[in-house]
Amino acid sequence: MREKNARQWISELSDRIGITGWAALAVTPALLAEVDQHAAAVRDILLFGVEGAGTVAAVVLLAAYARGLLEIEPEWTLTSWIGVRLMAVCRLAHTHGTRPLSNA
Repeated sequence: MREKNARQWISELSDRIGITGWAALAVTPALLAEVDQHAAAVRDILLFGVEGAGTVAAVVLLAAYARGLLEIEPEWTLTSWIGVRLMAVCRLAHTHGTRPLSNA
């Protein structure tokens, strides 16, 4: 059940980013590079900072991480630090899904 709720929440976050945000990644190499850097940082934070992270579905960890970000900064734009970080979280969740996070 946790995984289903996390997937739903990530899906809603991805919808908030919207077509504009995802299209910008396709045509803006600098933004894509920034999102990739944020994704690597988030992955490392969770893998090395959360005990047992390698045994939990990535989507669950990522949804919890993103919720924490939004508690601190509920208002964001696609070009803000939080917006780029949230895009990175969604990309990681899409890549790893219910598998645990890994360095791959």
